[in-house]
Amino acid sequence: MNFPENMKYTKEHEWLLVEGNSGKIGITEYAQGELGDVVFVDIDPNTSTIKSGEAFGTIEAVKTVSDIYAPVNGKVIEINKALSDSPELINSDPYGAGWMVKIEISNPAEVSNLLDSNAYKALIAQ
Repeated sequence: MNFPENMKYTKEHEWLLVEGNSGKIGITEYAQGELGDVVFVDIDPNTSTIKSGEAFGTIEAVKTVSDIYAPVNGKVIEINKALSDSPELINSDPYGAGWMVKIEISNPAEVSNLLDSNAYKALIAQ
């Protein structure tokens, strides 16, 4: 399983790739594997801000629906429209084309509260 070291992770299995004061958010390879085949992603196109620890959308797989939680506070600057037609990108490329939202991070210090790749690996090994 892949856990890129340049990303931060949440205990709810989201990742954050910080790029300056912005970041991309998605779910981890582990999470997509647990969900199974993703068939639908629901993120309200009118979402303008996200709040750390709160759900900002849902992922529907063949057998379940799961919330997507914000790893940090931020202003939504882009929603990955490709997921509307191809939600399976989350399964095939969770750290690349399967990203969900791009945000402007409100408080960069919040990133330090997230897990690094080693801490996330330890979490899922339990």
